[in-house]
Amino acid sequence: MEEILAKLLEAAREEETLRKKLLDSRNAEDPLSTFCACATEAGFPITVGELVAIGEEYSSNLHKSVNGGAEYPMEGWDDAYEMFLAALL
Repeated sequence: MEEILAKLLEAAREEETLRKKLLDSRNAEDPLSTFCACATEAGFPITVGELVAIGEEYSSNLHKSVNGGAEYPMEGWDDAYEMFLAALL
């Protein structure tokens, strides 16, 4: 999944139409579904479940990597959608 998101990010940086569609997903009634539909249409198949899971997995791994465990997970690090859009801006 990380590889697909990296390739999607690269493609969106090169292709303004794709970039605009992905950024415009923020204004959709269902932003995650719209984002995934745009990505899949562009040849990067992603489901909402996969997008949520990759963010959660990343955040959990960061949380577990702290010696003795951190008290609180890092806010916002579990939102792969928002992190992707931030990288795209």
